[in-house]
Amino acid sequence: MNALHLLPGIILAPFAAALIMLFVPSTARNLIRGLALAAASCSLALAGLAMFLYDNSTKGLQFVEHIGWLKSYGISLDLGVDGLSLPLVLLTAIIFFAGVFVSWKLENRTKEFFVYTLLLVGGVFGVFMSTDLLVLFMFIEIAVIPKYVLILVWGSTRKDYAAMKYTLYLLSGSALAFVGLFAIYAYAQNPQLGLGYGTFALSDLGRINFDPQFQKWAFLVLLVGFGVLVPIFPLHRWTPDGHSAAPTTISMLLAGVIMKLGGYAIIRVGLGFFPEGAAYWAPVVAILATINVLYIAFVALVQKDMKFVVANSSISHMGFVLLGIASMNAVSVSGAAAQMFAHGIMAALFFALVGQVYDKAHTRMIADFGGLAKYMPRTSAAFLVVGLASLGLPGLFNFVPEFSVFVGGMQRFPVLTAVSIFSVVVTAIYVLWVYQRVFFGPANPRWEGLVDMKGVEVVPVVLLGGILLVLGIMPGGFMNIVSGGIAPIVQRLASVSTGGIF
Repeated sequence: MNALHLLPGIILAPFAAALIMLFVPSTARNLIRGLALAAASCSLALAGLAMFLYDNSTKGLQFVEHIGWLKSYGISLDLGVDGLSLPLVLLTAIIFFAGVFVSWKLENRTKEFFVYTLLLVGGVFGVFMSTDLLVLFMFIEIAVIPKYVLILVWGSTRKDYAAMKYTLYLLSGSALAFVGLFAIYAYAQNPQLGLGYGTFALSDLGRINFDPQFQKWAFLVLLVGFGVLVPIFPLHRWTPDGHSAAPTTISMLLAGVIMKLGGYAIIRVGLGFFPEGAAYWAPVVAILATINVLYIAFVALVQKDMKFVVANSSISHMGFVLLGIASMNAVSVSGAAAQMFAHGIMAALFFALVGQVYDKAHTRMIADFGGLAKYMPRTSAAFLVVGLASLGLPGLFNFVPEFSVFVGGMQRFPVLTAVSIFSVVVTAIYVLWVYQRVFFGPANPRWEGLVDMKGVEVVPVVLLGGILLVLGIMPGGFMNIVSGGIAPIVQRLASVSTGGIF
């Protein structure tokens, strides 16, 4: 399998396409779109092949690539994936591919838009593939920084404010996480406590039994630093503005994959290296997760803009990831990992549909619509499917990870989990309320001339909606891969000796 060099191909495709685009005239829009589609198709095909060839019976990383860099400092560009990271690589490739079609008709500075988008996607791939902690962090920065320009130039509705707010929040979190990463590096250098040499290699760092006191503060630092990306309450305030201001494709990537970087890092580094620190802060994380899930669901309930509804819904659903992490058992952590994939697909489809309506109607205000199903029946049907996925309907994939989180959460935090389950009711209320107000009721003659989705607009909807349906009916194989990937982390959690902070 290594002879196929799948991982370098996945990550180099967007970077190579971005480099080639620099030499393409800005007026050659069709060629630029073709390059973006070629890169997306290549990454998706290789990610799909990696998922097909992945051997779930083999523990540890697969498709490993050893690429030396600054060996004297313990830094390498090594790549590898397991059952935790490979589904997220596939998720990124799927949303990237769908996003190209969503932006197919973009006319405003097409070349620059796709160059920045390709850089962002390449950075995300690097996060999920890197087996070096510092390189993982560097790729997070590569993924985060282009979004400032993408929101600022191609965004709408207070885009200057949203772009700056997004950047300040995420860079502040990165600065804190950076402190935690170098503390880990310094610990590894200590011959009495660590390895006796400095390294950022995840495999080497995973062999260290960190001191419980060090674990407590190190986990907290990483939780706050990476938690901004999730986002965790009360560090979530950048998200609604960032989502609403971003162009549709970037909203899809922001909700679909950027928000997963923090959850992935917390599971991989926080739970993997600091099980006792995680156990100590678990009650706090569970409380904040419950606030994420329930309070933000109520916030979504009172929004007047469709994109703000979906943005707050994303924060609420990411609370399930945090609750699964806090519960610290095999069922809950598997559910949290799978929830990142399920929510990514669902959120990307939600934003794609809202973007289609906005591009044609030039408004996202719920009160402006009514009876839209009469004019856009295909869009109405797709919105219903993704809405039902959002409220956790059995038969659609989101039900499976959310149910896993609830089952695992009941074992550790039964009261908080029961409170979180009530959010399903609130979600059903705001999803059905928006659906009824926008697509049913008296038809607004103002929208009589709207054209339903067709051509390239159908591709992302069919792709994303089909995944929700197929995995909802046949989730077993996917969940087995995820469970196998988090098994080594869960084994470390089983050895936890300290209790929670309260």
